Amino acid sequence: MVELRDVDLNLLVAFDALMAERSVTRAAHRLCIGQSAMSSTLTRLRKLFDDPLLIRDGRELVATPYAESLVKPVSEVLDGVAAILAGRTEFDPTRAERTFAVTASDYTMITFITPLLAQLEQEAPGVRLWVSPPGDDYEVRLRRGQLDLLLIPREVLVSYRDFPHQLLFQDRFVCAVDADNDSVGDSISLEEFSLLPYLATSCGHEVSPAEAQLDMLGIARNTEITTAFGLAPLLLRGTRRIALIHERLAWLLSDQTSLRLLEPPMPLQPINQLMLWTTRAEHDPGLQWLRSRIVTFAEDRDATEDKPVPV
Repeated sequence: MVELRDVDLNLLVAFDALMAERSVTRAAHRLCIGQSAMSSTLTRLRKLFDDPLLIRDGRELVATPYAESLVKPVSEVLDGVAAILAGRTEFDPTRAERTFAVTASDYTMITFITPLLAQLEQEAPGVRLWVSPPGDDYEVRLRRGQLDLLLIPREVLVSYRDFPHQLLFQDRFVCAVDADNDSVGDSISLEEFSLLPYLATSCGHEVSPAEAQLDMLGIARNTEITTAFGLAPLLLRGTRRIALIHERLAWLLSDQTSLRLLEPPMPLQPINQLMLWTTRAEHDPGLQWLRSRIVTFAEDRDATEDKPVPV
């Protein structure tokens, strides 16, 4: 039996990095140590746990079943230590110099993060947000601790309950056409919606919440173009196309577009924009401040927004 006093607990930090990165080189970079030092640490870990832990398969390292079984308990131990240390520190946004890694869609960047940054520049001049698009691996990056926050619709991430999360706001879908599109009157029927050239939206390689709902309802579309939903309002000008877009985005870009907004001819559920993080980040003072600031910003915007009613 291994005695705790005989174990270098820094090995658990290394194990966590190796399991997150599945690469000696990337784990070494993550911990700011040399590759040879990380290779030696992996050897010590294998001896400590009496298991290969990571096995080479071609160019990749694959975790053994035993290593996979250790991921959660080791992460919980490190979370506990982080919470103890965080309890003795403070975060002063007016003096702090820190960059937070955030993943968000183009829609969220335009409608939420950009105006948030304008406020943070005044309140926390040394705080930076490094914002990246979701891509295909946003959930993996969040689980591995490579992201501080993930902002994404609840309808896109079905496993959202696996993470601590907070609802920020809702946004509904409206039907949009160019203001000069004489193919559509003051309202649009389901038949017209299905026949007119349609501009579909996507979330990277995933189906967007709007398209998913239309698929579930069995509604046919004459799809002409598929684009990121942040670009959709800009691609309707001078065309006969129709699109389903987020209402907040439509009004925010109203001075850059010439759109008419109509009630959709089908029942559609709104999106629910979530903010997610990891249990490890639960007690980080800096992230506690940022999450609180984001929630307050969302609440203030909901209270002050005065959007026109679509016509």
